[in-house]
Amino acid sequence: MNIRKNIITVAIDSPAAAGAGTQAKLISQYYNLMYLDTGKIYRLIGKLILKSKKKLTYKIIKKKIDKIKIKDLNSKSLLDDDVALSASKIAKNKKIRQFVKNFQKKCAYDPPLKYAGSVLDGRDITSVIMRQAMFKFYITANIKVRAERRFRELRKLKKKITLLDVEKSLKKRDYLDKNREHSPLKKTKDSILINTSKLSKKASFKKIKTIMDKKLKKIHGSI
Repeated sequence: MNIRKNIITVAIDSPAAAGAGTQAKLISQYYNLMYLDTGKIYRLIGKLILKSKKKLTYKIIKKKIDKIKIKDLNSKSLLDDDVALSASKIAKNKKIRQFVKNFQKKCAYDPPLKYAGSVLDGRDITSVIMRQAMFKFYITANIKVRAERRFRELRKLKKKITLLDVEKSLKKRDYLDKNREHSPLKKTKDSILINTSKLSKKASFKKIKTIMDKKLKKIHGSI
């Protein structure tokens, strides 16, 4: 794997519905960074396995992962429940996890030349995928706020679900993410905590931008 020098690398970990994806997109747009929603990779592979009429070999799965385009990860069909279930199963497979890990690291440290760097968000980005990232953030919010945010998202997609069901689902997911055998969600000591519970999207980004600009100014002398 090639490692580009002097690029901006941003690693973000967070529990579900904390606003990490939104902030990662804002960071990528402002600083011209390649953005990768790492969880969507497992969903994409999960969807491919569901749709395949024959069993996919590891060789085929690796080829499909290596050829993933960012636009492939924007499909709303990746939010389907059956896709999520399939993704959760394959995410436990050590061999597939290694394929995904290699793809993530390539995106992180060798993004296309048109980008000034990369920003990745997920569950094990600061602790496993981008240990040497220039910036590390742990974005969170209290469970009530996260449940309301996810509930609004699902209602827009015309999903029939109650706020209580969403909160229960997030609590279960939090437990699984923090207690899974491989790469559990945790805040690393060198990650900066950003609690978005009482912050708007704009205020959250302003806080992150202030932190990044201060460090970039020290490194490059200007922004």
